[in-house]
Amino acid sequence: QLQASGGGLVQAGGSLRLSCAASGLTFGNYIMGWFRQATGKEREIVAFIRWNGGTYYADSVIKGRFTISRDNPKNTVYLQMNSVKPEDTAVYYCAASSSRYYSSPKVPKEYNYWGQGTQVTVSS
Repeated sequence: QLQASGGGLVQAGGSLRLSCAASGLTFGNYIMGWFRQATGKEREIVAFIRWNGGTYYADSVIKGRFTISRDNPKNTVYLQMNSVKPEDTAVYYCAASSSRYYSSPKVPKEYNYWGQGTQVTVSS
């Protein structure tokens, strides 16, 4: 089970930190990802992080503004969002992938477990 939190309303240029707590799975065995889905659009990858801290960012979307991290002893993954823009408005989902540790899962079907989503709204 994945429980996402930390969403809310923030002004453009501000910051927000999302958290996702995992339970019922061996956290270190999973690649953890953050996706987002804006109204009327498909769900898209934001970033993922491997058990050893290796990361991937969707550069076309994030451009260095977001940072993903994980705390394995706490079974938690984070997404630090800085310099947010109105176009970052979306429901953000955390997800867990059982793909091989060296894999690069970038699409939703590669993830086995999903959190409930947390709304992020950026006002201009």
